[in-house]
Amino acid sequence: MIQRTVDLGPADLAAYSAILDVRSPSEFALDHLPGAINLPVLDDAERAEVGTEYVQGSKFLARRRGAALVARNIARHLEGPLSAFDGSFRPLIYCWRGGQRSGAMATILDQVGWGVTVVYGGYQTWRRQVVRALYETSLRCRLTLIDGPTGAGKTELLARLSADGVQTLDLEFLAGHRGSLFGAFGPQPSQKLFETRLYAALADVDPARPVVVEAESSRIGAVTLPPSLWTAMQAAPSFLLDPPPERRVARILTDYADLAADAGRLDAILSRLARHLSKATVSRWRDLAAAGDLETLVGELIDQHYDPAYRRAVRPTTAAVEADVLTRIRSLSAGL
Repeated sequence: MIQRTVDLGPADLAAYSAILDVRSPSEFALDHLPGAINLPVLDDAERAEVGTEYVQGSKFLARRRGAALVARNIARHLEGPLSAFDGSFRPLIYCWRGGQRSGAMATILDQVGWGVTVVYGGYQTWRRQVVRALYETSLRCRLTLIDGPTGAGKTELLARLSADGVQTLDLEFLAGHRGSLFGAFGPQPSQKLFETRLYAALADVDPARPVVVEAESSRIGAVTLPPSLWTAMQAAPSFLLDPPPERRVARILTDYADLAADAGRLDAILSRLARHLSKATVSRWRDLAAAGDLETLVGELIDQHYDPAYRRAVRPTTAAVEADVLTRIRSLSAGL
């Protein structure tokens, strides 16, 4: 018998063998439940075809065509990705909202003999939970910020703390961006997918213990920190990392080695700085990059671009970092 549920907390999701998102690939790419597998019953082109017929032509023909496509696609999934599962398989299935696509998949999988659960209200049920947690309530954990200028080693310290058992929240990893002009390291998630990742990460946090997070602006690349997190970060105590400039230059050259090796991409990014700096300065930096003098380039970027921006963004704080966390941070920041 097909079950229905609205309990979609990250801990609830762990009860299922798999989470099957039967929406189209473009819907899935925009956002999806953590760990979901995309098994569309209609792909983007098929969905557009059926929708156009439904609106502009015959509703009957649209339903008949849609049914044929859905049946064919579900058969393909059964013979492909789902063929590896035995009788103990217990999937959670969802679509957008109305339940037609998830209902079609659930009906057939139920006939196979699998214990199927469908999300009542579909993806929109999950999205309401994310919005409620990140936009309508206060953050339930205590934050400590790792602050410091570009190249100070904040990300490395965060990784050391995590490996040492300290609770951390890696916003740059969740956002797919290092948080600076040169910080992209792959396609960023959509705003909604970033928020889903953040919501799932926060669900694993023990509110009785502090959480260390790297200080960021309200935007990381193209995504924006939601109000509950940004408000908590603004009120959080911080630990300042401020190594000497030569160490920062060396770290940036290491951390951004992939960018340094891509002359075209580096030049394109430097060209965009013309909006903030003089043409002569940007031209000089492009020449330094072209000549391979990256050490000089990074030193001047720190002095004339990164540090002035950092000083404008620095906020005062009067709160003290909790003693145990402060001790761990001081110990693990040695040598950065």
